[in-house]
Amino acid sequence: MKLAHLADLHIGKKLYEFSMIEDQRFILEQILGILEEEKVDGVLVAGDVYDKPVPAAEAVQLLDDFLTGLASCGIKVFLISGNHDSAERLAFGARLFGEAGVYVSRIYDGTVRKITLRDEYGEADVHLLPFIKPSMVRHFWEEEETETFQDAVRTAIHHMEVDPSRRNVLVAHQFVTGAGTCESEELLVGGLDQVDASLFADFDYVALGHIHSPQKIGRETLRYCGTPLKYSFSEADQEKSVTIVELREKGDVRLSVRPLRPLHDLRQIRGSYMEVTSPGFLEKGSREDYVQVTLTDEEDVLDGMQKLRFYYPNLMRLQYDNLRTRQAKELIMAEEPAEKSGLELFEEFYENQNNQPMSKDQRSLVQKLIERLSGQDAGQ
Repeated sequence: MKLAHLADLHIGKKLYEFSMIEDQRFILEQILGILEEEKVDGVLVAGDVYDKPVPAAEAVQLLDDFLTGLASCGIKVFLISGNHDSAERLAFGARLFGEAGVYVSRIYDGTVRKITLRDEYGEADVHLLPFIKPSMVRHFWEEEETETFQDAVRTAIHHMEVDPSRRNVLVAHQFVTGAGTCESEELLVGGLDQVDASLFADFDYVALGHIHSPQKIGRETLRYCGTPLKYSFSEADQEKSVTIVELREKGDVRLSVRPLRPLHDLRQIRGSYMEVTSPGFLEKGSREDYVQVTLTDEEDVLDGMQKLRFYYPNLMRLQYDNLRTRQAKELIMAEEPAEKSGLELFEEFYENQNNQPMSKDQRSLVQKLIERLSGQDAGQ
């Protein structure tokens, strides 16, 4: 059984006010061609299908085109909602879609949708766990301790129908501890949304979404496939790809990747104005690429953005790195007070009010309250 792993399509995204819809159309058509070549049986789409909970009409149309293309090739789709998606909107028509081989996660109701596939090695179960927060799980399992994201995912998996003797695939959209991040994700301050990789021990392959850089977490079969396009300049040096997962007999999972080539690459350029506009610089990549230019001139170039767009029509961002900007950064860093945790701030407040420090038990109680309130805020 051969499956493809995709995630974080973010259809409809804008980057520095540039619409990415045509780039996304180009890459999805390329992905469809790869999946046909690989003769995959299904594709796992691990959340953040859209960039916004209420996507634009052109984004909805593009997803419809992609799903229709997959269905026409006889490729099954296993799709979950991510933190950017509206679970209700994605789940609309899910029962009808299932008749066409497009399986969409339900709004979390205490159960997780499971689809059973069959091949020459027997049966394999694909579990569709949408992005969940503590408040969502707590609503259905009030008797369980569900204060953190770790608790929420543990509780959800505990109540799933997972037979460890069978081949199990999980599609999920969470932040697993140890994952390397970049600038384009939305994560909670302090890592409050992190969950431990050990929670997924019963699954032969875990198709993760949420983190935009392709990577494994601990074992090869617990993976983020990354975004199909670069969505921040921190990803400029990455090569985007499609992960191909081949399930054989129980315990035998084989992985490979197929590289993707974007319509416009995302590049960082650095040098003086004269250097970045010289023929040597201009020949290093396509003039149609999306670029960030860092100028090292000591004096700002008058109308620099407009002038540079003559050479780089898709210039997204212009910044300077010189003596003036470095001194400004040093001044800000010198003046900026050290960031303190909520517990440290409360300890200072308590000591000012009571003229004595908090006890160990008091600190422990306040820390639990902070974690509980943070979990509730994240669940809103």
